[in-house]
Amino acid sequence: MTVPIILASGSAVRARMLESANVPFQVQVPRVDEEAVKSALLAEAAPPRDIADALAEMKARKVSASHPRAMVIGCDQVLDFRGRLISKPESPEDALGLLQQMRGDRHTLLSAAVICQDGQPIWRHVGKVRLHMRALSDTYLQDYVRRNWDSIRHAVGAYKLEEEGVRLFTAIDGNYFNVLGMPLMELLGFLMVRGVIEQ
Repeated sequence: MTVPIILASGSAVRARMLESANVPFQVQVPRVDEEAVKSALLAEAAPPRDIADALAEMKARKVSASHPRAMVIGCDQVLDFRGRLISKPESPEDALGLLQQMRGDRHTLLSAAVICQDGQPIWRHVGKVRLHMRALSDTYLQDYVRRNWDSIRHAVGAYKLEEEGVRLFTAIDGNYFNVLGMPLMELLGFLMVRGVIEQ
């Protein structure tokens, strides 16, 4: 019997990754208050990695509750800059200030995925990528934000590596799929081992 796969995310990039890997799936966007959960975890001094994992699990559980037989994939991505959690920018000024803080320095992207079935997590993984940003001028960063705001407003850290954001970096250490927001290689490996997709 075929086990349905549901992506509990509205991210077009994550959906494209699964489509490109020829994984059959449906999308159901969970209704969750991410900011409330994030705030509560930050108040408890939870590290960024644990916050990404908790948010991914929350999304997967929410959808799994109404689709118990399916394998439901929940994902979340956070940015860890010197131990501080960085989220999506709220304004162009916020994006510029963040990029100015991170230029010439390193930060870590954490991409969590949790699979739930019958309302319970059965697999989880947090992928990690280290990025080193160039020491860019204020003028370039101002122009970058102005040109790209409509896109980067939806991106953790105010950049998209698959777009002009690649120019911001000198080095990337880790799996590119994790940069895009999903530990795809590990996820595919689990689905193959479980016989959900062919290998």
